[in-house]
Amino acid sequence: MKINIKRFNKELSSNAQLDEFNVRKINLLQALIEIKKEIDPTLTFRCGCRSGVCGSCAVRVNGIEKLACKTNLNENDFIEPINNSNILKDLVVDVSHETLLISKLNLTIDANIESIQVSQEDVKNIDLQSNCILCNSCYSSCPVYDINKEFLGPFALTRALRYLNDKKNANRLNIIDSIQTNGVWDCTLCSACTLVCPQGIDPKADIMQLQNISVQNGYSNPYTQNLDFNSFGDDFGGFNPNGF
Repeated sequence: MKINIKRFNKELSSNAQLDEFNVRKINLLQALIEIKKEIDPTLTFRCGCRSGVCGSCAVRVNGIEKLACKTNLNENDFIEPINNSNILKDLVVDVSHETLLISKLNLTIDANIESIQVSQEDVKNIDLQSNCILCNSCYSSCPVYDINKEFLGPFALTRALRYLNDKKNANRLNIIDSIQTNGVWDCTLCSACTLVCPQGIDPKADIMQLQNISVQNGYSNPYTQNLDFNSFGDDFGGFNPNGF
């Protein structure tokens, strides 16, 4: 089976190159290991658990974010590194900036954690968001993060919701305040992150919840504050709530 891999090595060239490989393995991660062991030992990629838990092997396959360990190949598949991060070499990217964004959220646990009673229902409230494996697929697919690297982004905002719903959280209001700038109101709610999440998490729904929580705590969408809704009535002959 032939596959094509987009590669980059700044020590050799400032431009990426496309290499074609013939592989026997059907699983993408196994095929990458086959290439490195038997064809080209310079091929560079990340992998860890090999079972879809660590998230380190995320790449793009034919333009869609996938975990290599969970992806089966088809003839002439095109493999490239995930988007919106600096490429270090071949399929390895620098994800340090995305991880740094989480530190802006003031996520802390109450110091008196032992005195807090946690029920199974409390655990259920944070279970889905806790399953995030930080694979960066959501950031790779996000059109907002593509143009604004200060946007907190999908997994940081999902993490914010997880802590807001956690009874052990010590700084609820601080978290809400920290997601207002380059945060919940900057998301276009396009669902790109939701579609590529290997864990079935819905960051779009999480962000919508965070928007509602923000409004309940006195915040509002800054991008609608300057809109003059009365002008729409003038332009279109007046607004009629009955639609005629």
